[in-house]
Amino acid sequence: MVPKILSILQSFTLLYLFTVTFASTEEANALLKWKATLQNQNNSLLASWTLSSNACRDWYGVKCFNGRVNTLNIRNASVIGRLYYFPFSSLPFLKYLDLSMNNFSGTISPEIGNLTNLVHLQLSNNKISGTIPPQISSLVKLQTLRIFDNHLNGPIPGEIGCLRSLTKLSLGSNFLNGSILISLRNLTNLSFLYLYKNQLSGSIPKEIGHLRSLTELSLRNNSLSGSIPASFGNLTNLSTLYLYENQLSGSIPEEIGFQRNNLKGEIPQCFGKMSGHLEVLDMHNNYLSGTLPTTFSIGSVLKSFNLHDNELEGNISVSLANCKRLQVLDLGDNHLIDTFPMWLGTLPKLQVLSLRSKKLHGSIRTSRIENIFPELRIIDLSYNALTGNLPTSLFQHLKAMRTMDQTMISPTYVSIYFVNGYYHDYIPITTKGLELELVKILTAYTAIDLSSNKFEGHIPSILGDLIALRVLNLSHNRLQGHIPPSLGNLSIVESLDLSFNHLSGEIPQQLASLTSVEFLNLSHNYLEGCIPRGPQFATFQNNSYQGNARLRGFPVSRDCGYDWVLETNYTVSALEDQESNSEFLLDFWKSALMGCGSGLCIGLSIVYFMISTGNLKWLERIIADLERKIIMRRSKKQRSQRNYRRRNNRL
Repeated sequence: MVPKILSILQSFTLLYLFTVTFASTEEANALLKWKATLQNQNNSLLASWTLSSNACRDWYGVKCFNGRVNTLNIRNASVIGRLYYFPFSSLPFLKYLDLSMNNFSGTISPEIGNLTNLVHLQLSNNKISGTIPPQISSLVKLQTLRIFDNHLNGPIPGEIGCLRSLTKLSLGSNFLNGSILISLRNLTNLSFLYLYKNQLSGSIPKEIGHLRSLTELSLRNNSLSGSIPASFGNLTNLSTLYLYENQLSGSIPEEIGFQRNNLKGEIPQCFGKMSGHLEVLDMHNNYLSGTLPTTFSIGSVLKSFNLHDNELEGNISVSLANCKRLQVLDLGDNHLIDTFPMWLGTLPKLQVLSLRSKKLHGSIRTSRIENIFPELRIIDLSYNALTGNLPTSLFQHLKAMRTMDQTMISPTYVSIYFVNGYYHDYIPITTKGLELELVKILTAYTAIDLSSNKFEGHIPSILGDLIALRVLNLSHNRLQGHIPPSLGNLSIVESLDLSFNHLSGEIPQQLASLTSVEFLNLSHNYLEGCIPRGPQFATFQNNSYQGNARLRGFPVSRDCGYDWVLETNYTVSALEDQESNSEFLLDFWKSALMGCGSGLCIGLSIVYFMISTGNLKWLERIIADLERKIIMRRSKKQRSQRNYRRRNNRL
């Protein structure tokens, strides 16, 4: 009797092992039939999908339970095909389906409704078109639905409101139109709702405010109109809210509101209290008035606060000192009246500070606080009424500007990570004589802009210790004395503007060593003597020096006295050497392109290698040299013509 029982148990064990390691023939055949419809069915990752192999054990991206396929994950597998042919009806036990980051096109088949056990559906980053089929309402166990970054059109089907188990819904970056459905109120478990970058119109339904589990909500880049529902105040777990680039109007409710709309009115005081949950508050480019909230409390998690270009008045709220995680603070282009808030230096993570175009006044006083602004990389105090000497005590504390990170392989940005990507800050800044908008701020980008104030006294030599500086703008002040030779230590500075001051004396010869400077403006001062001679200085035009009546040398019209012949020979020699180098580089590229076969391939391979590895410095130098070659040829010709005229005049 016992041997018979053991025999039966052994048979059941073998049957179980067989069923858990081998997928059903029907499911395996269905997947193979689908594979045959793919344009690149010989894809290396799907090479394991064969009749002779074990689907549950050997097939790429396939997992089984009790002999039935319950997981299919071929994310980012470079698969090309039409989604319509996927065997939705043949995989009834499927729980996890991820086809994202491939090249699927076509429409979603109504047969998707047969996947009644599906918990996770990820179809994002493809080229799927058409509408979302209403049969999706049958996926009652679905918790995650992500179809963002496709070509879907039409309205959001009301049937999505039947998916009460949903916790994450992302349909962003499509062409969906119509209004946001009231039926979304049924999704009470929803924590992420992303409908950004579509063509949705109408008002935001107040029912969204009933989704109390929401932590992230993005409705940006649509055509939504009307006011922001007051019910948003119920979203007490919300940490991220994007409403920008819409047509929202009216005043900000006592709850929330965001940038680049036509919002007006005052910012409610309770807004500051929300900083215990929100990491980003971005309301730039609106018509907000009144004063800043004074209710930012201890424990704030706020990392980025942008109110640039509004109509705010009053003082800078001292309660911002409680925002110890703050990285970016932009209050520029408002009507705030205050002295420089040195207490902001206690914020240990602050990297970007813009208080431009305000009504800051008075002097920047010496601080007794140790280690202020340790991470500050960009400070913009331009277009104010600041007086007194330049703040030497401030400059000596800027640790982040005193060192350069030589280990950085690829660019990094001042950004804040969220589950669905990064938030990149926006800030306007003046560099190289132009006002630009930095949408992604490189951590390697360092700038000091104190222009258009009423600063007096000398330029402190300690500025030369800030060797990581790329932009220094002290123009349009009342600075006196000599240009400190220590500025020659700013080896990577790209833009240096000291124009419209009362500077005197000679231009330090040390500045000739600044090989990275692309924009130099020393105009409208009282400088005298010879302009330093050097390769980079040979590229600057007369407008870099105009308004200095006693300056001599290239490129201004006056010579340097008895040294004019020597200077001319030096300049022409330098120009010829650099022109020769540029001609060599130009000939190199001509040779690479004239090869027609291997030469062209090698040339393009070099470019591809540099781009793919991120090592563009060599390519940048080549382009810069070729560009400089044109300028030098013209300068050399003009110099020769002037020398010829001088010799004729002496004869």
